[in-house]
Amino acid sequence: VQLVESGGGSVQAGGSLRLSCAGSGSTINSRCMGWFRQAPGMEREAVAAIYTGLGRPLYADSVLGRFTISKDNARKTVYLHMNSLQPDDTAMYYCAADPGEYACTSGSWPYARAFHYWGQGTQVTVS
Repeated sequence: VQLVESGGGSVQAGGSLRLSCAGSGSTINSRCMGWFRQAPGMEREAVAAIYTGLGRPLYADSVLGRFTISKDNARKTVYLHMNSLQPDDTAMYYCAADPGEYACTSGSWPYARAFHYWGQGTQVTVS
């Protein structure tokens, strides 16, 4: 699975962005897909995850109510809709994929090691 993120950019506080994660080389069906972010000097932290089969989206407390993760299996794409962005949201955002559903169903999705495939990241800057 190859993952390519897009949609990052610079916005003012209170603004919105939509990130996309396009999968290629294999279907994203029946996988746990996650979004992580990493600010300079900080550890990579989980933002949200979704099982592309049936299952509820999962969110970090820091983004609950502001960010929404969604999927389009036909397009092999997972989205992260980000609203009410704040300067603390500034980071490189990464898409990640598990070979199956385990990361989402086991509760291990907040841990980067639960995911096997990673994209190169897209920068989000909020000022």
